[in-house]
Amino acid sequence: MKKLTQVLNRVGKPTKLFKSSDGTRVLVLPYGGRVLGLFAPGSEENFYWTHTALNSPESAREFYGGDQWHNSGGDRTWLAPEADLFFPNFPKLDKYFQQRSLDPGKYKVNKNNGAFSLVNRLTVNFSRLKKDVPLKITKSFGPALNPLRHERGIDLGGVAYAGYAQYTSLAITGSSVPGKAQVGLWNLVQMPHGGDLLIPTFARSEPRHIFSTIDTIPPRDLLTSDHLIRYRMRQKGEHKISVRAVSVCGRVGYIHPAGDNMVLIVRNFVVNPSGEYVDVPWSETDYFGFAVQACNVNSGLGQFSELEYHIPAIGHGTSRLHCDDEAQVWAFRGPRAKIDQISQILLGAKSL
Repeated sequence: MKKLTQVLNRVGKPTKLFKSSDGTRVLVLPYGGRVLGLFAPGSEENFYWTHTALNSPESAREFYGGDQWHNSGGDRTWLAPEADLFFPNFPKLDKYFQQRSLDPGKYKVNKNNGAFSLVNRLTVNFSRLKKDVPLKITKSFGPALNPLRHERGIDLGGVAYAGYAQYTSLAITGSSVPGKAQVGLWNLVQMPHGGDLLIPTFARSEPRHIFSTIDTIPPRDLLTSDHLIRYRMRQKGEHKISVRAVSVCGRVGYIHPAGDNMVLIVRNFVVNPSGEYVDVPWSETDYFGFAVQACNVNSGLGQFSELEYHIPAIGHGTSRLHCDDEAQVWAFRGPRAKIDQISQILLGAKSL
């Protein structure tokens, strides 16, 4: 954490630190509104993926000096629907562009009684509606203690833990909704590449394949059973899948090797199938209701695996101009047998 903080300070990207009562440290980068690092007590090993350009001041300065998307890594907030907000020529898919008002945005740090929040006031353009929509995104952080701390029959000795809660809100700030605009929060965590994403489900649910840049996902890497989707995220190129809100349980995990240990990262969130989940397959824009996504990236953008979840939209037809979301991240590092036991308890599955 110390080295990462020093690099960012030297290139004019200062960080904020949230410390939990259990010793967890959460490194927040206001530039881009991201949680860039998650660290267990006494550890300098980041649970999250960060861009390799941040390894030195020289490469970081060159990275942030370019006009490309500055994907620093970690846990970020985007907005849906992707078809409207990231494809300016939709339905043509010839150009993908991260609107800079959203990422990196212009997040301001607000301080209150020793705590802090990040606020981004922005306007985004909807390509299909050809409308601009004024918005406000607010993010803050709190503790998320080890969910297994009171459980009996499990030995947590030798297992490092870090966790936090993230509170995200979205508001349409104009006096009315422009056109028929619907917009939803979309939170994404980037983790080291090459692990297994575990999506518990209430019933068998086949994930929707959104895109692949190289071939398709091999059947051996996308395994579906009655109560679990396992996505082995190790492909070359870029691939994305999406899963229905009605089937997911509100908890997704990612398990991967880290030296002699295993790491498990779990995101715990609320799913409301009655809400309007507006992120849709690009070829079927009336197919609503997808809440969980995963994106495998092993390309010029870097090498990382992305765990994504959506929040029901606000705007036209929803009777809401504001929404709030609360989600937790629980991260564990330790011997395989113990991490497998934790994964079995929290997700109903373990590593292969």
